[in-house]
Amino acid sequence: MQISLKWRELLPHSRKKEEQRKEHAPDYRKYLFDGKEFALYTVQGLGIAALIAWFFYRSFWALLPLLPLVVLFLRGKQESLAKGRREKLAQQFRDLILSAAAGLQAGYSVENAFLAAGEDVERLYGTDSIMAREMAVLRRGIGNNIPLEQMLKDLGRRSGVPDVEDFAEVFSIAKRSGGAMNEMIRRSAAVTGDKIEISREIRTLLASRRYEQKIMNLIPFLIMAYLQVTSAGFFDVLYKNPAGILIMTVCLAVYLAAFLLSGKIVDIEV
Repeated sequence: MQISLKWRELLPHSRKKEEQRKEHAPDYRKYLFDGKEFALYTVQGLGIAALIAWFFYRSFWALLPLLPLVVLFLRGKQESLAKGRREKLAQQFRDLILSAAAGLQAGYSVENAFLAAGEDVERLYGTDSIMAREMAVLRRGIGNNIPLEQMLKDLGRRSGVPDVEDFAEVFSIAKRSGGAMNEMIRRSAAVTGDKIEISREIRTLLASRRYEQKIMNLIPFLIMAYLQVTSAGFFDVLYKNPAGILIMTVCLAVYLAAFLLSGKIVDIEV
């Protein structure tokens, strides 16, 4: 049942249902394909599976048992896109709360400080940005007398970003406790902004390592292609016989393990 549920999450129509249910308040912890994305990434996955079938087995019939790799590719693509969207959300949220903190310093009320900060973020990132859409939800909520801390806690829950969740929790406590609320919010905004900025800098430093990892993943295919061009028939003994198929299957398992391990090494959670 669980496997069936995960497969349905890959289908493009799931995203439409989710958007209708959430009404521009998406869950950033997961990513749902639209029709074009599903078709594009399915073709990419099939292309990768076909490449593996040809290089490791010299037969496109081997594509059939390799079809589960297409599903794994789609799942990995969803996770990658969801992570990229969360990184954008964190960066834009940092600018939002720093701008809101400046508004509090200027004497704005908490709600007005966030509304003014939303306008700054829209000018900075555009009206189609993630935070601009979230600010539209925030404005409607404020207009309907929904407490700001409740909406921020909902954003923190949906964001999947620990720093956003932490800020929402501190903001809620500050609103309930009263006292020097503005000072607590300004300090929390500064700390949260610094943490998000440090995370962004670390991701920037790791970008070159991720690029190197992608190149290293292609090296085995490039070596095999070079040998097949320069020494035709060199690998023929490994194809079309049980022993060769077994050896190439073991090599494929080792390659996939190395591929997953290299991804884990460069995927550092901050």
